[in-house]
Amino acid sequence: MIHGLDTNILCYALDLAFPENQRCKKILLELSAESKIALNPTVLHEAYHVLVFDQEWHPTEARHRLVVLLNHPYVEFYNQSRRISILALDLAARHNLGGRDSLILANLMANNAPVLYTHDRDLLGLKQVTDKRFSIKLEDPVV
Repeated sequence: MIHGLDTNILCYALDLAFPENQRCKKILLELSAESKIALNPTVLHEAYHVLVFDQEWHPTEARHRLVVLLNHPYVEFYNQSRRISILALDLAARHNLGGRDSLILANLMANNAPVLYTHDRDLLGLKQVTDKRFSIKLEDPVV
């Protein structure tokens, strides 16, 4: 199964300073052919920003750790397109979502990721998001 990761979960998994690290790091440690994760440009670059500017990582360390993760055989990376951006705008308007959250959701939905791991209370309140051809469940791996 593939689980999409929201920025908060990726940051928790990578940075020991977060109290949520213990629960989230196992997501990365247990990657396998049966348990993959999916990232996209929005999550990747938001994570870089959080790690460098909020958590005060050295930029080269953040870059290195994220590149290693991107090159992992059990990490899927989904690019974004005009079609995904239009779906994201539809989701944002329909569910009163912010632009980045809707873009992360749309990207994963368009690539048939069945679950998004997030710790975002607003997103978790939706439980599941469905569009004409796509559906994704929202789950919190921290609890």
